Amino acid sequence: MHYLPIGALLCCSLTLSTALQAQLAVPQSPGMTFFVTSAGLGQGGDLGGLEGADAHCQKLGTSAGAGHRTWRAYLSTQDTKENDAVHARDRIGSGPWQNFQGTVIANNIEQLHSDQNVLGDLNTLTEKGTRVPTHGYSPNYHDILTGSQADGRAFAAQPDRTCRNWTSSSAGQAMVGHLNKRGMHDDAASRSWNSSHPTRGCSVQDLHVTAGNGLFYCFAQK
Repeated sequence: MHYLPIGALLCCSLTLSTALQAQLAVPQSPGMTFFVTSAGLGQGGDLGGLEGADAHCQKLGTSAGAGHRTWRAYLSTQDTKENDAVHARDRIGSGPWQNFQGTVIANNIEQLHSDQNVLGDLNTLTEKGTRVPTHGYSPNYHDILTGSQADGRAFAAQPDRTCRNWTSSSAGQAMVGHLNKRGMHDDAASRSWNSSHPTRGCSVQDLHVTAGNGLFYCFAQK
């Protein structure tokens, strides 16, 4: 019986470890241009403003091997004395956008904000290519933060629909869409991917009450 020297065993072990690390470093979905965040920022509706939300999108996009793109959160803000409103639809480029699996969810802004998009729980995947648990699962996280009207534009200055422009976890409310485009009532609003209903408040607990977890959509600009 022949035995390998300890040095050879260590060498083999290190080689296998290096190979495994290299395999894990391979981009998962370099062609992805749309995803819903697999996790929120843990502070309810306080996302650190649009800048903090964009940074989260960029971080997650990079983790999936698509960080060479400029990622933007699909979020609107409302008018204040200091700043004009920002419309989510104006932040995300012109399309087309495809998910982790390469499915084109919309070709352009108009299709995205129409019944012709193919969003829903089957195609609205995270940056990891996973589905978010919605109806029939516990927990159920089908509420997605947008602060937007159905056409992707911001609301008037009042009432608050953006948790004070994504800087508060203690005051205001946020407009959410339904990731799975389903609702308790059979009406168009409750089935909207981006504008279904306001949250009870902006804390983590308030978002959980209506089946939310501080998740939001991310789109890559061209």
